[in-house]
Amino acid sequence: MQCNVGKTDKAIRAVAGVVVIIAGIVYGSWFGVIGAVLLFTAAIGWCPAYIPFKINTVCKDDSSNSGGCGCSK
Repeated sequence: MQCNVGKTDKAIRAVAGVVVIIAGIVYGSWFGVIGAVLLFTAAIGWCPAYIPFKINTVCKDDSSNSGGCGCSK
């Protein structure tokens, strides 16, 4: 499993995940489960939905020379 979620993508997912979870709690909806998925994918740095579309946001926002997680510069 190669990381395909970059730093900016992780931050957006984490914030969106928290917002969706809070909305799910406030409205008493199972919609908050989607927020948990967003938080989980942000935490592990891998999104299975990106695989069929060959999306990798790691290389786009990793300015370090290390190449990031899964990025082969």
